Amino acid sequence: MDLRSMLFVPGDSERKLAKAQGSGADALVLDLEDSVPADRIAAARSMVREYLGNHRDRTRQQFWVRINPLPTDKALADLAAITGGAPDGIMLPKVDSGADVVVADHYLSALEIREGVEPGSIRIFAVATETAPALFALGTFAGCSPRLAGMTWGAEDLSAALGAATNRDENGELEFTYRLARSLCLAGAIAAGVQPLDTVFVDFRDSEGLRAESRAAARAGFTGKIAIHPDQVVTINQAFTPSAEEVAHARRVIEAFSQGAGTVALEGKMLDMPHLKQAQRVLSRADAAR
Repeated sequence: MDLRSMLFVPGDSERKLAKAQGSGADALVLDLEDSVPADRIAAARSMVREYLGNHRDRTRQQFWVRINPLPTDKALADLAAITGGAPDGIMLPKVDSGADVVVADHYLSALEIREGVEPGSIRIFAVATETAPALFALGTFAGCSPRLAGMTWGAEDLSAALGAATNRDENGELEFTYRLARSLCLAGAIAAGVQPLDTVFVDFRDSEGLRAESRAAARAGFTGKIAIHPDQVVTINQAFTPSAEEVAHARRVIEAFSQGAGTVALEGKMLDMPHLKQAQRVLSRADAAR
């Protein structure tokens, strides 16, 4: 199932973990990286492990864990601490290429055996544009690991990596470099056959800005978006759930093709196979949302 919304939650905050569960997010991302102070990481690992153990029912909401970047000395310790809780997956930040996913896959394979977790069950979501080398490697994720479930991008860490004062221009729009990263991540995810997820909208008080950005991402081909505050979840879920009008149109398109023709006329327009595939995707997403 495609995830419309993934909500980041600091792994060291019992209050925020409890609040996030009622947010309606399709998945919670229990964070061990940026939102957790260095002196709280050990405590956060224990809290996340306990939380996963207490929430074994994943039928309505998935539970993922963002670990620290692989080059740090924290990443393997993160995985060793939380694998026994059988998270639905890990979010892997600051990857340079598909090779990083392969390394994480190997770690997880060993730890799943040690912890008695079903082999291959813990998936990976790669944050694929947070480093300069990553922009040249968005095509390397295809076929890198059967665990790879999705890819997302990050403008904030990338601007820091590039030494930029900001990732926005004087009109508040993303600079070209970050629009390029967004497009490459989208294409890289589709090439890999995994879900493309749009990045965070940092001003959690600006609901109209979030709505506009989410709808634009959905039009572009992204299937979901990351949230940083529970109040963002409803808006994101709505943007990535096909409307009643979209579902009705998709059904008309599929009906028009039901006689086996390669091209059909509908509502004054000529449609061919790409339109049929898009209609099928709309119905699939609507079914998943229900």
